[in-house]
Amino acid sequence: MPSVYLFATLDTKGAEADFVRQLLTAYGVGVTLVDVGALGEPAVAADIARDHVFALAGSSLEDVRRRADRGEAVTLAAAGAAHLAREAFAAGGLGGVLGLGGSAGTSIATAAMRALPLGVPKVMLSTLTSGTVRQFVGDKDIFMLNAVADIAGINRISRTVLSQAARAMAGLMTLPAPAAAAADKPIVAATMFGVTTPCVERARAVLERAGYEVLVFHATGSGGQAMESLVAEGLIDGVLDLTTTELADEHVGGFLSAGPERLTAAGARGIPQVVSTGAADMVNFYAPSSVPEKFRDRVFYRHNANVTLMRTTAAENAAIGADIARKLAAARGPVAVLLPARGVSAIDREGQPFDDPAARRALHEAIKRGLPEGQVIELDLHINDVEFADAAAQRLMGMLNASRHLSAGEVTDLRNGATKATKKTENTY
Repeated sequence: MPSVYLFATLDTKGAEADFVRQLLTAYGVGVTLVDVGALGEPAVAADIARDHVFALAGSSLEDVRRRADRGEAVTLAAAGAAHLAREAFAAGGLGGVLGLGGSAGTSIATAAMRALPLGVPKVMLSTLTSGTVRQFVGDKDIFMLNAVADIAGINRISRTVLSQAARAMAGLMTLPAPAAAAADKPIVAATMFGVTTPCVERARAVLERAGYEVLVFHATGSGGQAMESLVAEGLIDGVLDLTTTELADEHVGGFLSAGPERLTAAGARGIPQVVSTGAADMVNFYAPSSVPEKFRDRVFYRHNANVTLMRTTAAENAAIGADIARKLAAARGPVAVLLPARGVSAIDREGQPFDDPAARRALHEAIKRGLPEGQVIELDLHINDVEFADAAAQRLMGMLNASRHLSAGEVTDLRNGATKATKKTENTY
């Protein structure tokens, strides 16, 4: 059985790491102890020494010690740990990753975890778990276990949580995973927000009835990141990216950005994608006190006590639309953009607080200017209308069916909206 790679700074967490190693060994799980410390001397012997970790990061232990910069040491150790995890997994020697640590150990061990694909067991026992952990988890399936007290010695608290971490990892390594279901179905990734739920739920139902497996991602930053990651890994056959709201947060400065690479993975992989402007009318903040002072005169909607939405302006929408067009213009595969002329979210329609026809036009006109005419269809519908959802699902299914039988030249035609399937869908709605 492949080994659990146990990452810890053995100068400060040596005894604790050795305690976990002994537990895992008693549970019949192989352990490879990796030392990611730098400045102090290791308290126990490692299977992979810190020298090797820093060498994988393009540095050396001697250089790190000479510079005596703790932040730089952590950054290099994280890079080396990620390199080591990828290398060991590719060689078949790594079956899971377990990390122990405070801020440094968590940064290093989770870097190794994020370098691994979905499904590889990942457990992080950390003193930071009760706070915000997105920077550590990213878009990966990482279990974060709260250390409660500092990981400093073996005592009645640490013994409990260290053994929980060991038992969790042992279970992940030894208990059988459920059998894959419907593995023969093509997989579609879809994006959804609360204000686009009726659209995506309807489109999902249409796709599932047609034999597709649909993975829905909540467009809260980490959701979009996760989708992009799975697309890049080649696990997705087509994308129904109807809720591109994360781009609004990226452009304007909201809290739910998925980063500047959002809306690029499907294009790079060359898989079919149907895109819309769902919830691009809003930027997300937390409680009202979290809204930056510079936005005090804007239009807001209190979604709940912890979520405050801000209406995007016409100028912001034009920039978002131009970004969407630029990214989709670079796509290697078929693209279709469906624009809902009557509103892009549940609160962007006539009579609702974010209804702003001028801002919508700015968004949609920017997309039209940046893409070939055949790729963009504006429908006189609201995004949550049944007809809009059906049009989006049918368009993606047509592209998926056609792309299975196309030559490279025909893919270009499909991408530009020139196939019979594309024209048929356009005429239907």
